[in-house]
Amino acid sequence: MRINFRTTRALIICLFLFHATKSMAMLKALNTAATGMTAQEVNVNTISQNIANVNTVGYKKSRTEFEDLLYETVQDAGSRSSNNSLYNVGVQVGSGAKVSATRKEFSQGSPQITNRPFDMMINGDGFFGVILPNGEVRYSRDGAFNVDAGGNLVTKHGYKVFPSLTLPPATKSVNVAEDGTVEVYLNNQVEPINAGQIPVFTFVNPVGLRNAGGNLYQITRSSGQPIQNIPGQNNAGSIMQGSLETSNVSVMNEMTDLIKAQRAYEMNSKVMGVADQMLQTVNNIR
Repeated sequence: MRINFRTTRALIICLFLFHATKSMAMLKALNTAATGMTAQEVNVNTISQNIANVNTVGYKKSRTEFEDLLYETVQDAGSRSSNNSLYNVGVQVGSGAKVSATRKEFSQGSPQITNRPFDMMINGDGFFGVILPNGEVRYSRDGAFNVDAGGNLVTKHGYKVFPSLTLPPATKSVNVAEDGTVEVYLNNQVEPINAGQIPVFTFVNPVGLRNAGGNLYQITRSSGQPIQNIPGQNNAGSIMQGSLETSNVSVMNEMTDLIKAQRAYEMNSKVMGVADQMLQTVNNIR
C-alpha cells in the first residue's frame, strides 16, 4: 500500500486547524463567563454592604452598574456581500461584562423620632459639615451629635460640627430651628441667646463624593466644591431636631437583587461547565 505523504500532511494540518479553532472558541466562552462571574461577585459585595448597614444612621445604599466589554467584529454591517449588495446585519462577538460603577442613591431615609436635643436630621438634600482634627471638613448625613466636656457640638467620634458651636456652661436647654439657628436657654434666664447657626452643604454632583468611612464623605473633582446654604433655602433641606435619618436600604429589594445576582452567577458558572465539556469533546477527537 502506497502512502501519499502530501495528502496525509494536508489532513493533519486540517485537523490541527479544526482543533485550534474550536479550542479558541471554547476558551473565549470560558473567559467571557469568567468576566460575568467577576462582575456578579462585586454585585453581591455591594448588596451585602447595603444589608450590613440597614441600621446605620444616614446610610445611603449603593447599586452596581455594568457595561459590556470590547467586541470582535467578524463582519461589519454595511460591508459588501456581493458586487451589488451589502450585509444588512453584521456579526460581532462580545467578550463579557464588567462593573462600570457603584452608584450611591441619595434618596431620603425615614425619620426616627428620638426627642434628644442633639439628634438632628436633614429633611431634604444636603450634608452636615464635620471638622476633622487636621482641620479638613468632611460631610455627613449622620446627625447623632453630642456635647463634649468643653461644650462643643461634636459627632460620636469627637469631631466638631461645622462651624464649631460652643454652648455656655450654664445651658439648661437647646432649641434648633429648621433654618439651623441654635438658641440656648440658660439657668435663671428667660430669653434665649443665639449660639450660632448650623449650615447645610449641597453639591452639584453628590454621587461623585467619596466614601471615607465613619458615615463621612469626602469631596472629589467629580463632586465639585461644597455649597454652604442656610437650611431650607436654595433647595437645601431643613433641620429637624430630635430626629435621626434611618438608612434608605430596603431589605426586601436587597434580597430580591441578591437572588438575581446569585442566579446570574450560577448561569455564568453553568456556561463555563458547558464550554469545558465541549472543549474536552474536541480534545478527545482522534
